[in-house]
Amino acid sequence: MQELQEALQTINWGLIAPLILIQLILVLAAVIDLIKIKQTNGPKWVWLLVVLLINLIGPILYFIFGRRQNG
Repeated sequence: MQELQEALQTINWGLIAPLILIQLILVLAAVIDLIKIKQTNGPKWVWLLVVLLINLIGPILYFIFGRRQNG
């Protein structure tokens, strides 16, 4: 437990915190869009797993490949 505390103290939170915030915003935006959109390229449940389980890249993949373009 002491090692974990020491490791957490050595992390530069000024660099890590913005990445965590960006990740949370991307995941929330992708999940909200996934709920609202009628059709996706592939099953919605698969895209939900991609968004939730593949950090940072999952939501980006959803917005690039998962959303069905209208028109």
